[in-house]
Formats: sequence, C-alpha cells, structure tokens
Amino acid sequence: MAILNVTPDSFYASSRLSSPAEVVEAARCAVSDGACILDIGACSTRPGSTPAPEEEEWRRLEPALEAVRSALPEVPLSVDTFRPEIARRAIEQFGQLTINDISGGGDDMFRIVRRYDVPYIWTLRGDYGLLQRLPEMADMQLVLDPGLGFCGGVEQDYACLRRLDELSACGYPVLVGASRKSMLWKLLGTSPDDCLSATQVLHLYALQHGATILRVHDVREAAQTITIYNTLYSITN
Repeated sequence: MAILNVTPDSFYASSRLSSPAEVVEAARCAVSDGACILDIGACSTRPGSTPAPEEEEWRRLEPALEAVRSALPEVPLSVDTFRPEIARRAIEQFGQLTINDISGGGDDMFRIVRRYDVPYIWTLRGDYGLLQRLPEMADMQLVLDPGLGFCGGVEQDYACLRRLDELSACGYPVLVGASRKSMLWKLLGTSPDDCLSATQVLHLYALQHGATILRVHDVREAAQTITIYNTLYSITN
C-alpha cells in the first residue's frame, strides 16, 4: 500500500503532494515499483498536529481521487480519513474504496462502512482489548492495524508490534504502517528522512509475524523486502 499525502504538513516532508498532477505521477511511480493499493490522504494525522477542517480535507481529496481513478482505473484505492462524512462522500462519488481510519472507529463510521459494504482498516491504536468486539463486527470487511505511532510512545509502539501474532491469529488481513515513523527515528536519534533501512527491518519483522499489507512511503524498497521474505520462506506470489 503506497502512501499518497495531499497535505502540506505530513510528518515526512518528501511524501507531501500539492496537486492532482503530482498525485497521479506519484501513483504511477508507486504502481510501477510494486504497489497494489494506493492510499490517498488529505488530512495529516501526525501526533500533535491540528487536523484540517472537514471541507478543506474534501477540497484536497476530491480532485486527487478523481485524477487517480481516471489515470489508473484498475488500481484499488484507499482513503485515509477518520471522518465518516468524508468516507461517505468518497464512496458515493468514486465507488468501491477501502476506508483507512486511524481513529479507532466509532458508530458513525461503522454505519457508513456497513451501509456501503466496503473494506475497513480498523486501527487499534495499541488497544488489543478492542479485539473483544470482533464478534459483533463479523459483518464487516475488516483489516486489522495495530496503530503504530498512536500507541502512546516509542516503547508502547514496540510493545504493540511484539504482539502482532495476536492480530494475525484473528483470521483477518493485518496491515502494518511503520514507514519512517517516530518509533524508528526517535529511537535511533535521526529523522524521518534518515530511516529507510530501519523501516525495512520492521517490515521484515512484520511479515514474519503475519502482516499481509505494508503501508509504505518507499514502495520499491518495500517490494524488495517482500521479495527477500518470500524467497526466504519459499512463498510464491
């Protein structure tokens, strides 16, 4: 899953895209490098940020979705939003989409996802106790995300990642988003710009413990990591 940020303030500056043309160019490159899903977000959710107003999020998101859907109609799209109304508008205007919700969910979002029967990435934000709700969510197309970066700090992020087997044991696809996050650069005393190799270490660990989707900034390198993993474990695509 390639990250496409139509934002001026995402934590990794090199991922910021400012126009539909830039989004399409980045999308084409991502697909060429091996991306299977394009995740488009128009509101930064980095810790400590002030979210853009809802209408500003839609103003950024709508033309980006339209441009990518037109240019790459065969590629599955995901919308990175925590707002039910944004999710509804995106689905109604652009059809089948995955909703990637970092908020942990809520009744309004769940109603939208159920109504339109679309895949939903449920971010646990480190709270594995939420898995007790899985039986009541059996009618939803769930993807489970531990929520790295939203677990409460670097130590909590690693504690959460060490429990990844618990998610894979639930029988749902598991998404891991560790790409260039603070659990890497704070630990190493570097910056988001200087932790590409460290990101691949966590990607390999995540694959070994049941991750089925990697949400990444650097598609080519992630695809190489997946190829090495598949070769090590004799997995054929």
